Amino acid sequence: MSVTAPARYSTRCLRLIPRPQSSSRILFTQHQRQAAQRRWDSTAAATSPKVSQIVDQISQLTLLETADLVSSLKTRLNIPDLPIGGFAAGPAAAPAAAEEEEAAPAAQEKTLFTLTLKSFDTGAKPKVIKEIKSMLGLSLVDSKKFVESAPKMMKEGVPKEDCEKIIETMKSLGAVVGME
Repeated sequence: MSVTAPARYSTRCLRLIPRPQSSSRILFTQHQRQAAQRRWDSTAAATSPKVSQIVDQISQLTLLETADLVSSLKTRLNIPDLPIGGFAAGPAAAPAAAEEEEAAPAAQEKTLFTLTLKSFDTGAKPKVIKEIKSMLGLSLVDSKKFVESAPKMMKEGVPKEDCEKIIETMKSLGAVVGME
């Protein structure tokens, strides 16, 4: 029986590949498992069966059921909704400060405004499109669609000085911009 050249070559290559000893490999993975189990056992806190049962039940809830559970717990335990980053807000005097802040906006002057493109002259349309393109960083096609869909909000949270500059620029081009 003759063996073909490719078969001889592949057999020769397979003999050259080093193989790990099977017993050391099994011991190594068993050692890894034992070390991981020890780490897990040391970090696991001793919990009561009642708490373990509740955790098991919660872990089987769907996302909607979990959201309902959270809202129910908040209402029953009188936990207020905290804004994102609310934990770093400060000491327990924060609720009193929140009540003062609610009364303060009525007394303070508005500093940030929203700009809205109300309308534009048809002859000035190319100039308005170019200005919108440079101001908002849109592509030419998106700028054209933006201008054609007026009235539309241009920017939010703009300081008063910048709003006035933008309104003057757009007014000189033939567009009407509102500040709210």
